[in-house]
Amino acid sequence: MTKQEFFNMCLDSYATRPDYPFDEDFETAVFRHTDNRKWYAIVMRVSRRKLGIDSDEVIDVVNLKLPTEMFGSFGAADGVYPAYHMNKLHWISVLLPDAPEDVVKFLVNASFEATKAKIKQRKK
Repeated sequence: MTKQEFFNMCLDSYATRPDYPFDEDFETAVFRHTDNRKWYAIVMRVSRRKLGIDSDEVIDVVNLKLPTEMFGSFGAADGVYPAYHMNKLHWISVLLPDAPEDVVKFLVNASFEATKAKIKQRKK
């Protein structure tokens, strides 16, 4: 999946557009919920070497937040690695050129659900 295909998927599925919150960095994009403004995805350009791969190729990577019970369900064969530059207990990195499209869609949806606003229960 290309970066632009990822952006289009987020727009079509969640009605969200990329946000560029970092001064002087117009490549790193975050995707936020419209109600609570929490990030559900961050897209960055990262060297494969920073993910433990023996290559200096720079690729598009998306970091996604997952529920802890999902960790260990995906791995390098799926293009999924421990998060680059984020808390590895809660986030993963998905290599967009390597991960199958259905895996990307599934994981983005899981991240979107994990970061959406919680509905508060009223006390009776």
